[in-house]
Amino acid sequence: MYTETVIQHFTNPHNSGVMENPDAVGVAGSPECGDTTTLYLKIKDGVITDAKFQTFGCAAAIASSSMFTDLLKGKTLAEALKITNMDVVKMLGGLPDAKIHCSVMAEESVKAAVDDYMTRQAKNI
Repeated sequence: MYTETVIQHFTNPHNSGVMENPDAVGVAGSPECGDTTTLYLKIKDGVITDAKFQTFGCAAAIASSSMFTDLLKGKTLAEALKITNMDVVKMLGGLPDAKIHCSVMAEESVKAAVDDYMTRQAKNI
């Protein structure tokens, strides 16, 4: 059902946990199953230097968040927004059709975090 890569990211998620003093926070949820994810970003000069997540959900949701945080590090905000849920699915070696929404949740958390960052920056002007 799940690829070896999905199982590895689920059993040993990368970048899992709460980040102290993040520059941005994005929260997303999946109405299909009730899963939620919170993404924390550190950003310097428009580049994501660190990413962490907390996900309440199934193996696919945790694996998608783990893979997404790996992909985000070192990317500019513009580059991060171009990463799609299907990029994550491909990097995971695929997900069952019924679990694609888990990767969408990870993508939505990135958009929410970038929006949060932009709002914070606007307040500092």
